[in-house]
Amino acid sequence: MFTGIVTDVGRVVEAIPGHGLRLRIACGYDAATIPVGGSIAHDGVCLTATDVLADGYWVDVSAETLAKTTLGDWRPGTMVNLERPLRMGDELGGHMVLGHVDGVAHVIDRRPDGDSVRFRITVPEALARFVAPKGSVALDGVSLTVNEVDGPTFGVNIVPHTLAHTTLSQRSPGDRMNLEVDVVARYVARMRETD
Repeated sequence: MFTGIVTDVGRVVEAIPGHGLRLRIACGYDAATIPVGGSIAHDGVCLTATDVLADGYWVDVSAETLAKTTLGDWRPGTMVNLERPLRMGDELGGHMVLGHVDGVAHVIDRRPDGDSVRFRITVPEALARFVAPKGSVALDGVSLTVNEVDGPTFGVNIVPHTLAHTTLSQRSPGDRMNLEVDVVARYVARMRETD
């Protein structure tokens, strides 16, 4: 489990296609603290470290993950939001994020809003019902509060700190982003279906 609070921005060093994709990620994490088999969120996608190196690690990406996320677009040089998993007793600074991306959202507008940047995002129709004003979403692994919702479109504000410490500063209209809806909204909707 994660919180959507990015703790490092890594970089794709190698991308080897196959039946899925094998990625080498460079990061600032201390290699001694990354266990083989450990989970790390990459732009919101939970992946397993398969080999640990002095300056990063390798992960394998399945065909299913490539079909549901933006990871198939990654090339050497791609910058990636990283988050280590939550440990018991850690502060839950964002919201509960599982690292199970629901789909791909698109940036449709970006504009200054005071010191912040306001984004308008559109999501697939099937996911729109899980997005609510003042609710939470994770975009590229970053926990954000939804400002307003209009059908499959919603708005978020990105504060200067988040812009400076994540890849969201690089996002512009037309870009694709990994979306994970709030897990509570997902389960409430499922329970209503079975009533």
